[in-house]
Amino acid sequence: MERTVKLRIKVNYETYQRLKEVEEEYKKVLEDAITYGLVNKTTSFTKIKSGIYKKEREKHVDLPSHYIYTACEDASERLDSFEKMKRRGRAYTDKPEVRKVTVHLDDHLWKFRLNKITIATKHGRVYLSPLFPKIFWRYYNGGWRIASEARFKLLKGNVVELYIIFKKDEPKPYTPQGFIPVDLNEDSLSLLVNGKPVLLETMTKKTTLGYEYRRKKITTGKSTKDRETRRKLRKLREGDKKVDVRRKFAKLVVMEALESRSAIVLEDLPKRAPEHMVKDVRDSQLRLRIYRSAFSSMKNAVMEKARVFGVPVILVNPSYTSSTCPVHGSKIVYQSEGGNAPRVGVCEIGKERWHRDVVALYNLLRRAGDVSPVPLGSKESHDPPTVKLGRWLRAKSLHQIMIEDKMIEMKV
Repeated sequence: MERTVKLRIKVNYETYQRLKEVEEEYKKVLEDAITYGLVNKTTSFTKIKSGIYKKEREKHVDLPSHYIYTACEDASERLDSFEKMKRRGRAYTDKPEVRKVTVHLDDHLWKFRLNKITIATKHGRVYLSPLFPKIFWRYYNGGWRIASEARFKLLKGNVVELYIIFKKDEPKPYTPQGFIPVDLNEDSLSLLVNGKPVLLETMTKKTTLGYEYRRKKITTGKSTKDRETRRKLRKLREGDKKVDVRRKFAKLVVMEALESRSAIVLEDLPKRAPEHMVKDVRDSQLRLRIYRSAFSSMKNAVMEKARVFGVPVILVNPSYTSSTCPVHGSKIVYQSEGGNAPRVGVCEIGKERWHRDVVALYNLLRRAGDVSPVPLGSKESHDPPTVKLGRWLRAKSLHQIMIEDKMIEMKV
């Protein structure tokens, strides 16, 4: 596992210029390495290095030789990524374009100490005195080790942006004693905890449309190249809010699974899932909402957090989980009651009433291998308790949320 911590360090003019020289020559080597890889139809680091090293060493005599090695690694990664994008039909140029440069460092080019960091340049080493954020100390004191490689990028105002990489061995997943199915929806997240469904609101629809209206208001009648317009657009924090929701939900569900020694059951969403979902959707607003709901990002956030703690994750087929009765295997019919997306349907055979999010959870549970009977048989709708966004974001655990729900019911 890897985690990257970003440090921003203010340096003096001389240090900045020496690093700027390295960046400029590194960019030239990188461009030559990419050209060589394209001409020779290879993405191999070894072949690119052996093909250009001697020539580049003659051109850049004062540049430390290991920058040529790291530039070749960088070129190999860019070419490999470009080839994958090309196979998917997502490449819009004939070759990778080097627009931004982040200089890669190996253990010969940089040395780390808590009081100073040194980086090799054409005229000796430069010294950086960093101030570490809390996230750095969390990894540094949490059993993670600092990797031998690092990266840096130069910003305006004599600022160096240094990327320190932490590594840690993945814990071995345990044998699950139960399952926690999770159903991802646009405006909510539903899950089954100890056999009881609970629905967590995310307010994604409101967030998406709210920020879209603000963007239109900012850009109407104005060019997006205008400095003031760009400043206002940069102030918008739609992505930050959604990332915060994803990370906190991932932590809640993984901690609950770890405590109960359960496996998390998720839908195995296809690649480029939004494109499949909007294929037959003509409403432009609905297409926008689906694209920005980021279902795959939520799934990946849960899986990434689960890897850190060794929690097993089971991916199952998501087809018809909301439209199949888990008791009879028959179709559930949803009839609109004035809304565009009815949430309650009726089983064609047993006539049970099912909430869309609840039935999806039981179907995910069955597809994960759970054979216990579904504890529902009445003709009433089984609506899950709904927890508001602001409340569950502040909660320490899902268990605490369930206890608070019981206390509220007792007071009523």
